[in-house]
Amino acid sequence: MITITKINGKNLTINCELIETMEETPDTTITMTTGNKLIAQESIDELVSKVVRYKRELLN
Repeated sequence: MITITKINGKNLTINCELIETMEETPDTTITMTTGNKLIAQESIDELVSKVVRYKRELLN
């Protein structure tokens, strides 16, 4: 699970295993495998870093 910041400034924790795609337009749109779309303040690079950290924690 990772925490993102929605456009309204509120935090939302999501299951990063369900992320299908991410696109910057200029806000970052996250499309989940469920079809839900979320808009985050973080860049794609920031979100990828969060996912990598999360997955590293699982392996340790």
